[in-house]
Amino acid sequence: MTADIPTIAVTGAAGYIGSCVVDKLTAAYPDWEVTALDNFYLGDVRAIGDVTVEHVDVRDRGRVEEAFAGADIVMHLAALSGVPDCENRQDLAYEVNVQGTENVAWYCRKTGTGLVFPFSMATVGDPEAFPITVDHSRNPLNWYGRTKLLNEHAIEDLADGTFPAHLFLKSNLYGDHEIDGERVSKGTVTNFFLDRALAGETLTVYEPGSQSRNYIHVEDVARAYVRSAERMVDQLAAGDTGVEKYELGSDEDPSVMAIAELVARVASEERDVEVDVELVENPRSGETLVDRFPVDTTRTRETLGWSVEHSLEDTVRERLQT
Repeated sequence: MTADIPTIAVTGAAGYIGSCVVDKLTAAYPDWEVTALDNFYLGDVRAIGDVTVEHVDVRDRGRVEEAFAGADIVMHLAALSGVPDCENRQDLAYEVNVQGTENVAWYCRKTGTGLVFPFSMATVGDPEAFPITVDHSRNPLNWYGRTKLLNEHAIEDLADGTFPAHLFLKSNLYGDHEIDGERVSKGTVTNFFLDRALAGETLTVYEPGSQSRNYIHVEDVARAYVRSAERMVDQLAAGDTGVEKYELGSDEDPSVMAIAELVARVASEERDVEVDVELVENPRSGETLVDRFPVDTTRTRETLGWSVEHSLEDTVRERLQT
């Protein structure tokens, strides 16, 4: 670290999560050096405050190593993340998620650079017990989850004895944030319902509707990564290596139908608009249909000093009031 000032490189910085992370990092630590990188496959943010997002594709190992030069920590958030997108473009998902992540982790192994990386609740598949923790067995039900499982194993092997890594088992995201006055969002289930409610359109829920997921706001996730960077700076100074795993979730795990009904109720209360909710055929085969999805975030709260600040209802109400 130059004069004790960390340099942080963030991949996927033009996207939904990455842009929020860069924004919160630079706000919390304006003296830190932040490099923002993206290939602009989906993300379209080109600048976050004074930080310009540079075009870098993680599939290009030479370009990755050039862009990371001098970084103390890499937050590797770039991925092909949609389940349908990964199923429909399996070669691309393998190249980006598996080979791209291995390029990043290989750089960290060669240089001792710290790595912050989210894998996904999709690696767990059908939970065998509750609450879910990083210690649960892995049995992904889709190609996206399988690519993230390969990432988890590769980073575990490469980090051993060479660099510190924090791996986050992340729940389903919701909410949005602003970059320079522009709203940044993504079509997650809650955001999808909100957009349809604002347009006065029917909220379509995939059968059976009772399927539950755990939900966490994008800003709460971004704050966890900032806390991760703070801890990793100390670990780098101490010469620590190897993987630590953390859960990122909330105490909210409603069914999809419950979220739709919440959005419809708040739309009626805040906008005097009646929005219909309709149950439709589920196009997703092999989807876990459990009716509860609690996640234990004890180690994240205790080790990183992190906590959830947002709730589903407050977020829904705030969006529908504007």
